[in-house]
Amino acid sequence: METKHIQISDYSYPLPDGRIAKFPIAERDHSKLLVYDRGEVGEDVFYRLPDYLPEGALMVFNNTKVIQARMHFRKETGALVEVFLLEPAEPADYELMFQTAGHCSWFCLVGNLKKWKEGALRRELNINGRHLTLTAARKGEHKGCHRIDFNWDNPCVSFAEILEAVGELPIPPYLNRETQESDKQTYQTVYSKIKGSVAAPTAGLHFTERVLEALDRRGIDREELTLHVGAGTFKPVKSGEIEGHEMHAEYICVRRQTLEKLIQHGCAAIAVGTTSVRTLESLYYIGQKLHGHPELAEEQLHVNQWEPYETPNEITPATAIRNIIDWLELNGLNALHSSTQIIIAPGYDYKIVKMLITNFHQPQSTLLLLVSAFVKGDWRRIYDYALGHGFRFLSYGDSSLLIP
Repeated sequence: METKHIQISDYSYPLPDGRIAKFPIAERDHSKLLVYDRGEVGEDVFYRLPDYLPEGALMVFNNTKVIQARMHFRKETGALVEVFLLEPAEPADYELMFQTAGHCSWFCLVGNLKKWKEGALRRELNINGRHLTLTAARKGEHKGCHRIDFNWDNPCVSFAEILEAVGELPIPPYLNRETQESDKQTYQTVYSKIKGSVAAPTAGLHFTERVLEALDRRGIDREELTLHVGAGTFKPVKSGEIEGHEMHAEYICVRRQTLEKLIQHGCAAIAVGTTSVRTLESLYYIGQKLHGHPELAEEQLHVNQWEPYETPNEITPATAIRNIIDWLELNGLNALHSSTQIIIAPGYDYKIVKMLITNFHQPQSTLLLLVSAFVKGDWRRIYDYALGHGFRFLSYGDSSLLIP
C-alpha cells in the first residue's frame, strides 16, 4: 500500500489510563528497557543499555531544552487567559529571542480566547528586584495560531528572565495533572542545553551521568544536534488516511562537527529518540536538494512532509552529508540551520539511523508510524510485550532499544 493511504486505525492498541506514567520513577536510569533485537523481544534495566551497543558506534542525542512556554494573564474581569508559546516570530532566531529586551513576538495558542476579545493583557512583575509591566497584544492569526506581541518597560530584563519568572513548564496534556516544581528537573534531559522546545525529547529522560560515562567506556562516540519539539508532537491524526494529516514544521540545527562524525562512522547512527531520527533522516533529503545545486539559500533547504516518497533517492547518504558540509564551507558556516516536516511511516527507507532508543507512544500517532517503519511493521509484537510485562507508557514511561 502507498504510504499516503495508510489507515491510521491500523495503528491502534488498548492503552488504559493506569498504564500511562504520570510521574517518572525516582532514579531515571532504573526504568525498564525493552530490547528488540532482530525480531527477538526481551527486557532489562536501562542502565545496562551500553551492554547492547556495538563498541565504537556513534550515538546522537537531541540537546534541546524545554522552555516554560505557558504564560497566564488575568483580565480585569477576573478571567484567566493562557498564552502558550509555540515558536518565535520576531526575532525568529531562538537564541536572539531569549536575549531580547523590551519587545518580541511569538506564534502562540491561546486558551480561553473568547474572554480576550480586544485590548492588551497586562501583568505586573518583579524579577530580581526589578519591576516591570508586561503586556501581550494579539496581532492576527497564522496557520491556526495567533501572533502575540509582548512588550515590557524594563530594558534590563531579557525575555528569558521573564519566562523563568512567570512561565510554566508545559508537561504533556495526557498526564491530566498540573505542572509541579519537580517537573522543572525531571522533564529535562541531563544534557539539555539549547532553549526552544515545548515538549521534552523523552527518550533522553532515562540517561544519567552514570550511563553516559558507561557509553564513553565502551568507546561510543556521542554527538548532539538540536530539534525544537513543537506542540504538534501531541497532535492526533484525525484523518482516516495519513495523507490528510499535516505534520508540524520543526527547527533543526546540526553542527559541521556532527556531520563530519557521521561521515567517519559510515553515515550509521544510533538515534536517541524520534526527534533525533527526524533530524538525521532529514539530512539525507537536504543533501539531496544540494546535489548539483550548491547555490541554494538556507530557506530552500526545508524538508517537506512527503518529500521522501516523491523524490527518487539517487545518492548515497555519504554523498548527501558531504554535500551539506561543502555547502557550509561555501557559505562560511559552522552549522546547518533548517526545518523539517518529514513524516516517517511504513514504506519509508531509513538512510542513517540503524538503532533507535525510544519510549512507548500513543495509539494512532505519527510516532508509532515512525517506529513501525523502523521495525518493518513488527510494532504490535513489541507493544503487546510491553503491555503484558508491566512497562509504563508515554513521556515519563519506560524505554526500548530497537535493532531491526
